[in-house]
Amino acid sequence: MKKIPVMIPYFSQDEKDALSEVLDSGWVAQGPKVAEFEKAIAAHEGVRHGIATTSCTTALHLAMVVLGIQEGMDVIAPSFTFVATVNTIKMTGAEPVLADICKDTYNIDPDYIYRLIKDKYTPKDGGLYNAKTGNRLWGIVAVHQFGLCADMDRINKIAAEFNLQVLEDAACAVGAKIGGIHQGGFGHVSCLSFHPRKSITTGEGGMILTNDDALADRMRTLRSHGASVSAEQRHSGKGFLLPEFNEVGYNYRMNDIQAAVGLVQTKKLDWLLSERNRRAAIYNRLINDKLPFLITPKVPEDYYHSYQSYVCMLDPEVLGFDDIEKCGAFRNDLLAILEENGISTRQGTHAVHTLGYYRNNYGYTPQDLPVAYVCDRLSITLPLYVQMSDEDQEDVITMIQKVREQLL
Repeated sequence: MKKIPVMIPYFSQDEKDALSEVLDSGWVAQGPKVAEFEKAIAAHEGVRHGIATTSCTTALHLAMVVLGIQEGMDVIAPSFTFVATVNTIKMTGAEPVLADICKDTYNIDPDYIYRLIKDKYTPKDGGLYNAKTGNRLWGIVAVHQFGLCADMDRINKIAAEFNLQVLEDAACAVGAKIGGIHQGGFGHVSCLSFHPRKSITTGEGGMILTNDDALADRMRTLRSHGASVSAEQRHSGKGFLLPEFNEVGYNYRMNDIQAAVGLVQTKKLDWLLSERNRRAAIYNRLINDKLPFLITPKVPEDYYHSYQSYVCMLDPEVLGFDDIEKCGAFRNDLLAILEENGISTRQGTHAVHTLGYYRNNYGYTPQDLPVAYVCDRLSITLPLYVQMSDEDQEDVITMIQKVREQLL
């Protein structure tokens, strides 16, 4: 049976050679390759500083700590996102306040943010306070979902009006931009992922991007246990002396083995993004021609989608469903049969407010955030990777067509 996975990272001999070079050097912990990788990604995205970490989750947590998010604060985040976005808010002691999304872009809805602030928060002493809990509102985590930037113009205007801060969760979005501005270039700290399903990968890994020199220095200190100097700096001087530790930090360091792979991947990044866009355009054409019950991704004018994932939606009306749960059950049956036939798919992502911890501890019902709930139940991620052939994509569409006829 022909197998079409949802994603395959793109590697060549170049990555193998880079790994051999690092292994032969004897320096495999965080060192010169990490520093070089940080500079390469920061330069590509047009930002001054990159701070590499073990994952995007640790990048988000480190960024939140340094930005001052803590107990007694609220942070607005979209429900339709991978749970790590919201879990990291909880890790700081702050409280996540979930917002709904725009159905056409899968990104946080600025109108919903505005209504949420007006409905739940009271101005006092230059800040906004939750009328029920007394928590101060820190700001907004803007997720660039699946590689499409959130509406940063609207989000920035809301943040400016209410004196709030913004953090960009750009896990999916290296290379994504609005006009000529890349994610991370809208005046905020942003966090990237290099998980194997992302456009470029280091196996696992993440990175924080910032234009703020002081924030960058503190993040570098905290990611390495709070050490006053890095291991690389220490060993280039008197390596037998341990550094000073003036605050409690974390071990969130990427290593040179990962960074060596990342450097090679970064050189291919523009080509990889171009190929992913080309494959996405083929899907758009095939779906519009053959699958009227699927809604293709929307890309607003002047936005550049990096297509970390190609996510489409079932149209329940075209399929003849008047109930979201019934249409969701059809989606699940469709994906199960596709997998049985060698085609791997996924739901887009989950609605956090429907997950056990947040449902049980915050009392959410699915309809509390109705658009996130619909996208949770009806979204489909189709296979997308640069090694795909046109025939592979046609096979995916043909099989979806056949399964639809089989199920209905």
